[in-house]
Amino acid sequence: MPSSPASEVTVRFEPTGRTIRVLPGTLLLEAAARAGQIIQTPCGGNGTCGKCAVRIVEGRLEPTAVTVHYFSAPQAQKGWRLACQDRVQDDVTIEIPAAARFDSRTKILTTSTGRHLPVKPAVWKQYVEMPLPAQERPEADVERLEAALGRKLRVPLRLVKRLPNLFRENGFKGTAVGRDGELIGFEPGDTSGMLFGVAFDLGTTTIVGTLLELHTGKELAVAAVMNPQVAIGDDVISRISRVREHAVALRDLQERAVGALRMILEDLWSQSGVRQDQIYSLTLAGNSTMQHLLCGITPAALGEIPFAPAHNHALAFRPAEIGLEVNDAAILYVFPSIGSFVGGDTVAGILATNLKGAAKPHLLVDIGTNGEIVLSHNGRLTACSTAAGPAFEGARIHAGMRAADGAIDKFLIADGDLRFSVIGDGTPAGLCGSALIDLIALLLDAGVIDSTGRIQPTDELPANLSPALRARIREDGHAASVLLAPAAASRTGADIVLTQRDVRELQLAAAAIRAGILILLKHAGLTTADLDAVLLAGGFGNFIRRNHALRIGLLPDVPHDRIRFVGNTSLMGAKAALLSLDECREAERLAVETTHIDLSLDPEFQMEFGNAMLFPEPA
Repeated sequence: MPSSPASEVTVRFEPTGRTIRVLPGTLLLEAAARAGQIIQTPCGGNGTCGKCAVRIVEGRLEPTAVTVHYFSAPQAQKGWRLACQDRVQDDVTIEIPAAARFDSRTKILTTSTGRHLPVKPAVWKQYVEMPLPAQERPEADVERLEAALGRKLRVPLRLVKRLPNLFRENGFKGTAVGRDGELIGFEPGDTSGMLFGVAFDLGTTTIVGTLLELHTGKELAVAAVMNPQVAIGDDVISRISRVREHAVALRDLQERAVGALRMILEDLWSQSGVRQDQIYSLTLAGNSTMQHLLCGITPAALGEIPFAPAHNHALAFRPAEIGLEVNDAAILYVFPSIGSFVGGDTVAGILATNLKGAAKPHLLVDIGTNGEIVLSHNGRLTACSTAAGPAFEGARIHAGMRAADGAIDKFLIADGDLRFSVIGDGTPAGLCGSALIDLIALLLDAGVIDSTGRIQPTDELPANLSPALRARIREDGHAASVLLAPAAASRTGADIVLTQRDVRELQLAAAAIRAGILILLKHAGLTTADLDAVLLAGGFGNFIRRNHALRIGLLPDVPHDRIRFVGNTSLMGAKAALLSLDECREAERLAVETTHIDLSLDPEFQMEFGNAMLFPEPA
């Protein structure tokens, strides 16, 4: 059977220059998310707020009736469109104004309004020209500097020893570098414009870093790598077990994580031209296990009841302590955790979305190898974590792969048969997590898969099933499978199929997330109908089609317009802490104030999990 790839169109986004290939008819909002461009949609994609306004700079894109109604005729003629309403049909270049970007350079946006983030980093620089020592001005060197700066300073002994020579060699001119009220360096010349920091999202599967100008908040470069710890285990439980069983595993895992951070730093320096000694501050958010491993702290106790972490407080230390070479005076700030498997990445997400400030019940769901869920209700925050497993990342799936070149990333049914798009075009090598959700949702609707998750054998398929779909069903012993692309049309030279085990893996992952959500709602005395918004966070969350996530029961049954994509909130929170000392302090308050529910100790979790294993009946 020949494969059935659908023709695609190219969408380019300015000012980043990022380009993505998508199927005709793809919503602009979705195309942007796939290109890593998160556009704010406070109205939930209803086309009423106009916050997602973008402009066509090349190509054609016919506006919908909603867009025509929203913009004036001159605006529409100049190419203004609503990303939440209009769909691409041909190659097009789109400009995303700063006001439409969810993750803007100097503010963190909430789900409804922009919350301006003052750029007030812990590290500061100030150029000074001090009067030369004279008989009538015999002040000490440090006092001379304090007078020029107009502030009192704590000066460590190492600097007191160096300042006399530094001042006299440079004519008592130079740039003071401080952190809060402490002097951490003095540099020749005026380097006040050279103040940089790096924020990291340390994920179980991927690690992302971004380089920022600390005095402006401007993002200069972004880099990402796969977490090399996946070679040891694709989830945190396997890595914890490794540490418990092998004496050298902790050091090995730490070195792998630190090595990945070094790779990111080198990439950031290469992109920007910034030198490593110009990095004065770093922040990092990750789950509890990842933060333990990076710091060389054993997570062994997280592998046994009562799953107690070594610490939950924020940590701040010299990067050199773990082998990162930046400015000698730099500090690495590691986010506080809430408890056991609800770590710094969740705190960063709460911070980035201003979740506590939500007027009505909001749910933040970070879908990945670990699923973290936070409920905001009446000013109170409740959080839990579920072991969703790596199915959403394409792992443990027969033809699964990460969202890389050659991965099928989207399915649809057209003309009675499966159609798909492939990252990078060409022939497919496998399918990633978002495509798996698409596929199973479509096969549920078609009756190929029943509510228990069973792939129907040919003699039990619906009578009205199209011949093309029927021909894709294969039977081998006790279980059926679905042919997606034959060997002759695949990049690997082997059939690409969906197996019964693949469906079970997705059921387990989706049920874990859904059960966690329901437990949090029960503790708050709420139902899914009470939720005003469900915020999907994380890189994977932004590639999910909402209707398909609802169809497989991954998300609570709420109207589509209440489900919103909020991007990589772990990285956004880390950036907020990098740019503002006040945000660091707020993160520490949030970690203490959030109530942690351990699902493993909740008597109702197993029942909810079992019920969630069944796919919902179609609406």
